[in-house]
Amino acid sequence: MAGPAAEGGDAVRPVAIERLAEAARRAGDDRVAHEEPLEIQVGGSPLAVLMRTPGRDHELALGFLLTEGVLESPEEIVALRHESVTPDPAADGNVIRALLRPGVRVDVEAQRRSFYAGSSCGVCGKGSLERVLRTAPPLEDASRFDPEVLYALPGRLREVQHAFDATGGLHAAALFDADGKLLVVREDVGRHNAVDKVVGWAAERGRLPLRGHGLLVSGRVSFEIVQKALAARIPLVAAVSAPTSLAVELAAAGRVALVGFLRGRGFNVYAERERIA
Repeated sequence: MAGPAAEGGDAVRPVAIERLAEAARRAGDDRVAHEEPLEIQVGGSPLAVLMRTPGRDHELALGFLLTEGVLESPEEIVALRHESVTPDPAADGNVIRALLRPGVRVDVEAQRRSFYAGSSCGVCGKGSLERVLRTAPPLEDASRFDPEVLYALPGRLREVQHAFDATGGLHAAALFDADGKLLVVREDVGRHNAVDKVVGWAAERGRLPLRGHGLLVSGRVSFEIVQKALAARIPLVAAVSAPTSLAVELAAAGRVALVGFLRGRGFNVYAERERIA
C-alpha cells in the first residue's frame, strides 16, 4: 500500500475544448482542476477568502486558522460549519463559519490587516520573519531523519496524486512519520491550501503539535509553507523543487530542516542540516 489516497472526486471538472494538432481542429473534452472561493468567517465576521479546490473544507479552515495564528488551539472552536443560507445562492457551500467557545476573542479586523501586511511587497523580509517567530518560536525538537527514508517519499506521493493525474493542475502535500509512512495526502489548486488541509486533518485528530513528523510538498517551498510547518511544529519540510530565499531564512531561524530538489537518491539541505541523520 503506497499510502493514503489524495483527494479526488470534487477536485475535477469536465470542460469542452477544441484541440489543435498538425493544423487539424476537433472538438473534445478535458478535465481541469476545480477552483472555487471559500469565505472563512469567525463568528459572523468574514475573515478571509481562499481560492481552493472544494472538498475537505473543514480541514482547510481549521488548518488556516491555526497556521495563520488566528487561533492557538483547535479547542477554541465549538464547531465549523458550512453556511447554507447566503445572500447569493451561488455562494452556497462556499462559506464556512467558525463558532468560538465562550470567552475566546478574535480581533478580526486586526487579523485582516495582518494578512494584508504579510502579503504586501512593501513589507521587508525581516519584519515578516519577526512576525512569524513571535507566534511560532524556534523548535525545541531533537528529531532526525534518515536520508533513505526521504529518497522514497516523492515516488510514494506521486502514486496517490489522483486528481493531478486527471488534470495536471493540482499541488499536493503529505504528512509523514520518521519511518517514511505517508499519514495523509491532500491535493488543492493552492499549495498553501494543501498544507492547511494536512494540518487541519492532524488537528481534528488531536495530533498537534507534530513533533517527529515531516511535511512533503510537490512543488517549490515558499515562506508561507515554512511558516505553516513551524506553526504546526513540524521539524522537517521536503520538496521535489526549490525553496525561496525567505523560506530558507525562516527555516534556519525556526530550526526547521529544509530539503529541496528531493529527486532520485539525492537532495539539497538548506537549513538545520543536523536533522538529517
